[in-house]
Amino acid sequence: MTALVDPVTDADLDAYVDDQLDVSRRIAVEAFLSARPDTAARVMSDLRTRDELRVALAGSEGMARPATADAARRLERGLGRGRIFGVLQRAAAVAAFVAAGWLANGIVGPMSVTEVVASPQPPAYVDEAVQAHRTTLLRENMPSQTEAPNYNAGEIRAATAIVMPALPKGWKVRDVQIYPSRFGPSVEIAVETKEMGLVSLFAIRPGTFDVVKPTVAPSGDISSAYFQIGDVAYAVVAKSEVHDLDRAAETLARTLY
Repeated sequence: MTALVDPVTDADLDAYVDDQLDVSRRIAVEAFLSARPDTAARVMSDLRTRDELRVALAGSEGMARPATADAARRLERGLGRGRIFGVLQRAAAVAAFVAAGWLANGIVGPMSVTEVVASPQPPAYVDEAVQAHRTTLLRENMPSQTEAPNYNAGEIRAATAIVMPALPKGWKVRDVQIYPSRFGPSVEIAVETKEMGLVSLFAIRPGTFDVVKPTVAPSGDISSAYFQIGDVAYAVVAKSEVHDLDRAAETLARTLY
């Protein structure tokens, strides 16, 4: 009996879906799937979702499911167009909301907007990102806590199945940490930037598949800009007075396509 020298991991399955494996490794993954119908069905579902996103982004009609096509359109709006157009989109959405509110007010009477409706809460993983950044700031003031500046995106992907975006030119990695979280392993990279000072890039697999354009979420003395592409979510975290977090998030998101 031949022993399995290099077992197939979840990272291999993700890389298979993303067309990131060489031919020999793809054959190994396909042999693995042929003996595991349940896992094969899940991978086929991921492949279908990937292809539907590509079809929807390419503008083909009638092939992608409505939910997938809607996610693709949101991705295209969030990443493929300029910031000015994004502002116009938000302004149009606000105008439509106000018009709808006045219409409803005339039909059913005065309405009150609750705090929850006016200020949607960010995803739970954003709190994880903020806590990771606070831990980094704490470590900064502890000489005994040595930094780990060696950054290997491929190694992180193999260990956590998290694909990291390419860092902009001029961003210097100061520390890389893997933290436990309610969602599984998370990655926090502390980087020194010329424009924004010390910034944390946080990444996690939140357990849902979605496309979320960069959105700024203030949290007291710390702010973040979070976004999600597929099954991995990201957050750029820094002090609240730092500007252009959303621009940094958009730049990072574009490197993933």
